[in-house]
Amino acid sequence: MKDLPTSRFPAASLALAMMIAGTVGAFVTEAGLHPVTIVFWRCVFGAMFLGAWCLLRGYLPDRTLSPSRLALAALAGACMVLSWTAFFAGFAMTSIATTTIVYHVQPFFVVIIGVVFLKERISLDQMLWMLGAFLGVVLASGLVVSHAQASAAWALGIALTLVAALLYAVATILAKGLGQQRAEVTVLCQTIIGIVMLAPFAGIGQHVPAHSWGWLVSIGVLHTGIAYVLMNSAFPRLTTPVIGIITFIYPVVAIIIDWAVYGHPLGPAQAAGMALIALATLGVRLGWRFPLRRVSAA
Repeated sequence: MKDLPTSRFPAASLALAMMIAGTVGAFVTEAGLHPVTIVFWRCVFGAMFLGAWCLLRGYLPDRTLSPSRLALAALAGACMVLSWTAFFAGFAMTSIATTTIVYHVQPFFVVIIGVVFLKERISLDQMLWMLGAFLGVVLASGLVVSHAQASAAWALGIALTLVAALLYAVATILAKGLGQQRAEVTVLCQTIIGIVMLAPFAGIGQHVPAHSWGWLVSIGVLHTGIAYVLMNSAFPRLTTPVIGIITFIYPVVAIIIDWAVYGHPLGPAQAAGMALIALATLGVRLGWRFPLRRVSAA
């Protein structure tokens, strides 16, 4: 199977994927439907695209899909679908920019889960970066400095976004157990699980406005299909520092859209919070060390 044309330019491919991902908040907002309904149709259209893609690329049938792997993929899929639902709910309760910034603490939840449940070791530097990231969340949330925004709905939106980030982290760790399984096949499994999970709650028989269908199809095909294909074709060909830097295109695009389209500029505290989260994420991914004085035993 030949490589994708985009694989020749992995940095550009990942940058495009992040730009697409950064628009998801606007698409969800414009769809104007309940988060469960949006995620259900995301799964439907995403599964259609990814199913066709995997067949055309020869990724299916996948003979490595044992019952144990299917069960693990199903569990990871359930976490991912619930993460999407909580994430989308956060948009309506806070703002696109705030939700996106807070959601980007996912890597730190991965570290915490690894330490608590997988007995992985954590360095002092990583702990300090994590503290910086969560301070960034406090500032970015708008709950502390901007009293006008600190409503119960806003606080609930922040809480749901943190839950979404935690569920995403759990799904990420579970997906590691799938070994060399194609990422596109994994996401296809997740979308199929989402269809089954959410069908009873998605109000399938209810009327969906005509203008919403375009947004729903785009969320499924563009954000779940094309963006994932672009990302997964780029990741193996890029170094960790490059990936770490390019992925911050995602929140930057979301912030610009929220300001330009919806008139929600970031306040100084929220901007500082985003900078802290970005700096801490890069610090952990790139292994930056603090210039701490280490006292040796005499």
